[in-house]
Amino acid sequence: MNRPDPTPISRRTALAGGLTAAALASLPSVALADARKPLPTPEGTDRDTLLRWARDTWASMVAMTDRRTGLISDNISGDLATNAHYTSPTNIGGYLWSTLVARDLRIITPGEANNRIRQTLRTLKKMTHHDAAGMYFNWYDPRDGSVVLNWPEDGNAVEPFVSSIDAAWLGAALLVVRNGDKGNRKVAGELFDAMRFDVFADPTNSRPYLNYGGYYLSEPTRLPSPPPTIERDLIGEGRGVWYTRDHHYDTIVSETRITTYLGIAKGQVPAQAYYQAWRTFPPDWDWQEIIPVGEWHTYEGVDVYEGAYDYLGHQTVPGWGGSMFEELMPNVFVPEETWAPNSWGKNHPRHVAVQRIHGMDNYGYWGFSPASHPAGGYSEWGVEALGMRPDGYFSDIEHTDHVRDEPEPTYGDGVVTPHAAFLAMMHEPREAYENLARIEADFDSYGPGGFFDAIATKSGQVARRHLSLDQAMIMGALGNVLTDGALRRYFTEGEVARTLRPVIAPEVFAPLD
Repeated sequence: MNRPDPTPISRRTALAGGLTAAALASLPSVALADARKPLPTPEGTDRDTLLRWARDTWASMVAMTDRRTGLISDNISGDLATNAHYTSPTNIGGYLWSTLVARDLRIITPGEANNRIRQTLRTLKKMTHHDAAGMYFNWYDPRDGSVVLNWPEDGNAVEPFVSSIDAAWLGAALLVVRNGDKGNRKVAGELFDAMRFDVFADPTNSRPYLNYGGYYLSEPTRLPSPPPTIERDLIGEGRGVWYTRDHHYDTIVSETRITTYLGIAKGQVPAQAYYQAWRTFPPDWDWQEIIPVGEWHTYEGVDVYEGAYDYLGHQTVPGWGGSMFEELMPNVFVPEETWAPNSWGKNHPRHVAVQRIHGMDNYGYWGFSPASHPAGGYSEWGVEALGMRPDGYFSDIEHTDHVRDEPEPTYGDGVVTPHAAFLAMMHEPREAYENLARIEADFDSYGPGGFFDAIATKSGQVARRHLSLDQAMIMGALGNVLTDGALRRYFTEGEVARTLRPVIAPEVFAPLD
């Protein structure tokens, strides 16, 4: 195992002595003000506790990262001893932005952050990827950066796949490094500039420019059950790739909107792409478990049904499954509530409030998002009433359905996922902090790498491992609440603010008042 010491000397130095003049000089201009003033503390929280949570979360990410390649593993055991031998572009991106957060929170020095990021970028430049689009494949071995062709856990064949959402999270991370780390600006910028997000947008779809799930470079015949694909020319290249024929991302309350945001910011897809995704399906689609209320509006020449679901007294625009990260992960990077006050500015706090009320009423704790299953494996957790998918993401192990089990559903062993509550802290800091403090106090839910990935609130069973993506969401959210949004400033500086803000600003989620 190649695992660095999770408590580097530089951390102790940074905490004891603060930042030197030389260290300050290495920071980008956008971060200088934050480095020279005390870190803010959200009202109703304890700064020392938040920083402890951040330091321990960062320790898990250090433990997951190979010291030779700078690539982070997908997951690690709760004792920080056993890493998975695979990683993804999303995981790599999460490590990059978390390194900037660790620097800004003074957990590590700017010099250490710069060196860690440089090592990762150097490895990325050497890794096999799809040069024509500047995109990386979905799975790599973090020990040497090689493409995974057989799954490490069972030997099954893996066909290299370019995932639109994985590409976007790596792209988001490269952008924040370009703008937030002067020493690595050039290399991160080159990698980001090479990325072409138009390769995912399907202009032939009935709702043009929805993103494919992704594509293969060759027909995926090696797979035991090949998915349906369609061969089409890669835009501008005149040669075919195999797209996911039946898989497009078509809802706006989804982590995948970051892909569209980046395509618009780079001028690679038109503004109308943002409005082609569904807010809810229209009410005449009567197969839906919940029939939305709303009205039609037009933006960028696109007719948009502005619908919402009504649950617990709050009209809310739902996601596909009803999870926190669908709603809020892009919000780690884009100040959507400020840029689009009549849409995201209303929906984000409502989604958080509904998750909180649902959890407190039925389990005494809250925060639901895809994560580990306490009994082993992985599962999709959410508030089913906030999901458009007919069978939803459920908040308990028993899969209690608030519609099918009416009039008085009895909820079972609820599974809370700490990263969901950390994301909510960007909107309800006091409530999220109190919830997390109780989870830490009431369950065996915390280890040397911070909160374990998922906790069953009735049985007390805990998924004693860490997923690097979930840890990166915790670092991103804490970075924003403890630095007054530095991560967002790194992402939006320059082309994103100039091109994306005018696109999303006019929208009104109509039923929300």
